[in-house]
Amino acid sequence: MDTELRDSVVLVTGASTGIGAATARAYGREGARVAITYRNNPDKAEKVAADVEAAGGQAHVVRLDLEDLPTIGQAVATVVERWGGIDVLVANAVRWGGDGPPDPGVRFEDVPLREWEAMINANLVGTAASVRAVLPGMRARGWGRIVLVSSSVAEEGLPGPGPYGTAKSGLYGLARSLAWNGGRDGILVNVVAPGFTLTDSRPGIPRPVIDALAAATPSRRLSNSDDVARIIVFLGSGANGNLTGEIIRDGSAAARAPHLAG
Repeated sequence: MDTELRDSVVLVTGASTGIGAATARAYGREGARVAITYRNNPDKAEKVAADVEAAGGQAHVVRLDLEDLPTIGQAVATVVERWGGIDVLVANAVRWGGDGPPDPGVRFEDVPLREWEAMINANLVGTAASVRAVLPGMRARGWGRIVLVSSSVAEEGLPGPGPYGTAKSGLYGLARSLAWNGGRDGILVNVVAPGFTLTDSRPGIPRPVIDALAAATPSRRLSNSDDVARIIVFLGSGANGNLTGEIIRDGSAAARAPHLAG
């Protein structure tokens, strides 16, 4: 299957670790020119860039912070100046807030409204800003692919506070609107909703926990970052001829462990 990605320009946000890094490497193997964004890990982003180039692609590292909207436009402008345009956007970057995933023991009513505002602004408004920045160029060329990375918690829920799951569910409505808004200009927009995914940012998870989660999936195994990356590459390529406005759930999404998912 020809993905038609050779020399295409792909912007992958949040690509210094996890699913984003695996996605950048996967596009590199297709011969794409991959822009890798990071927030706080330039060294890790540079390592991913080296992997992309070793795989046969080209790479460029640029900073992007979902909570700092001007950096989004600046990142897009830098990539456009370097390579002439952006064909594919993978909106993978996420802002947890605090030091990591929400504490499932926190009661909904105890979450400060300022945390709601910060999470929604970063994970939904920041993603929308990323899309807005690339759309004019895609419309001008009459072709584009956008993949929004959500999470199974958007449907399964998340114990404890709700801002993260709420923001991720908002990507569904965003994709449906964009599918209609961009379809006539050759722009296809879809959502990937991973469940609990084995990534390089989740070391040391006890084997009994992994086995229990895997047993709850149809395939009896959990997805890893490369599994999700392959889905993203298909959706964000020429091999996807007319699939748009859809939510693609990977096999791990069936595992009922919403406090660990995404």
